[in-house]
Amino acid sequence: MEFDYSVLHDNFTYLLWGRVAEGEPGGVLLTVIMALSSGAIALVLGVIMAAIAWRFTGWPRRILFLWAAFIRGIPLIFVIFWLYFLLPVVFGAAIPGTMTVIAALAWFTSAAVMHSTLAGLEALPKGQTEAGIASGFSQIKIICFILLPQAWPNLLPSWLGLFISLIKDTSLAFIVNVPELTTLAGQVNNRVQIYPAEIFLFIGLVYYLLCAALARFTALKLTKKSPAI
Repeated sequence: MEFDYSVLHDNFTYLLWGRVAEGEPGGVLLTVIMALSSGAIALVLGVIMAAIAWRFTGWPRRILFLWAAFIRGIPLIFVIFWLYFLLPVVFGAAIPGTMTVIAALAWFTSAAVMHSTLAGLEALPKGQTEAGIASGFSQIKIICFILLPQAWPNLLPSWLGLFISLIKDTSLAFIVNVPELTTLAGQVNNRVQIYPAEIFLFIGLVYYLLCAALARFTALKLTKKSPAI
């Protein structure tokens, strides 16, 4: 079996950024955009939910844990399908597929962010919270100005690990025809039809390079643990 990588040369820019010149980003560019957008939303939602679960240990925490268990127990592909068909009904208007996938990824990942962040907050010495109370800080200020600044160096590797998963999970956007990397690879393969191995080996390499770079960054962070307080 001989490989012919000319198909990659002919479609390289298309796989990198799609039709960005026409206002339609795609390929690697859209994959990164979706991962960054959903990651930022998931981080904000997850930290807020972790703060609520830390502050209220009764029924609010149980509800959040139940919600997290529910969403994490469903395949992500189903979540994408649900939002793809549900959001247009809720808002009474067509929702771009890219926005649907970003919402699904953020919703799905925020549950994991909540659990990891809550674990980081609860791992801190109780004296930190008591010192904040003694200083007259509100619970919100204790979390924002005392606990999170101490916890985030240890939480960063976990958050980066979730972001690595997000990059790979964006490939599921092909089921709703969002033109990210996997979708464009499928389009190129359907057009030329005779180079599937070359195309999808290249796509796998691109995902690997993206994830390996982040994994390396995570490893560097793990070697620079913050001193115990």
